[in-house]
Amino acid sequence: MKKILLCFMVVTAMALLYSCQQSNGGKCHIVGTVHGEAYEGKRIFLVPLNGPATAETVDSMEIKDGKFHFEPDSVQMYKILLDYHYRAGLQQLIVVSEPGTIQVTIDSISHATGTPQNDSLEQWKIQTEIHNRQLGMMRKNIVSLNKQGDSLQAKYIQQRADSFHLVYKNYTRQLAKNMEGSVLGDFLMSLYPLTYKRQLPDGRIVTMNADTNEEIAEE
Repeated sequence: MKKILLCFMVVTAMALLYSCQQSNGGKCHIVGTVHGEAYEGKRIFLVPLNGPATAETVDSMEIKDGKFHFEPDSVQMYKILLDYHYRAGLQQLIVVSEPGTIQVTIDSISHATGTPQNDSLEQWKIQTEIHNRQLGMMRKNIVSLNKQGDSLQAKYIQQRADSFHLVYKNYTRQLAKNMEGSVLGDFLMSLYPLTYKRQLPDGRIVTMNADTNEEIAEE
């Protein structure tokens, strides 16, 4: 019974998502707000995350009544950011321009939700901020302990930091695997690949484990 209910919920969610996308004409609508009167009339930009930022690839508009909107015509990752003269104190935001309506807030902590990939990206962003904050605290502690001459405790904290970072990497990799074939999945996998190639002094190119930096033996 539980399996039947779960399947029903999944099918219903997919139907609602499809309906939402169809109601948007299969297009991407980025609808955003910027908090702060100081930004009224300033320009905000939609810039490709990868590739050249040119007049042909970058879109921009003037913030009016604290609002802005974009309608990109390709599915890819973009950065949303203000004119560099006014972006201090605002967090740059990454979005995936997939079909649907993406609700964006630009502030000291920016958000984007409303479509499957952007909802997942938002959750990953939250985990990334937690990871960066905690790892930063650990690293400061390690530096302090080394200055005090307590190398043993510093080594212990470093081991904890390494384990903490590995958990985050594996979380990112699992999310990438769950979203395999999507723009977000490709982006996440590029951050923490499982392997990489290295050329040895003798000219051979071998495959290395990205976590241990050890050569992977070929079968």
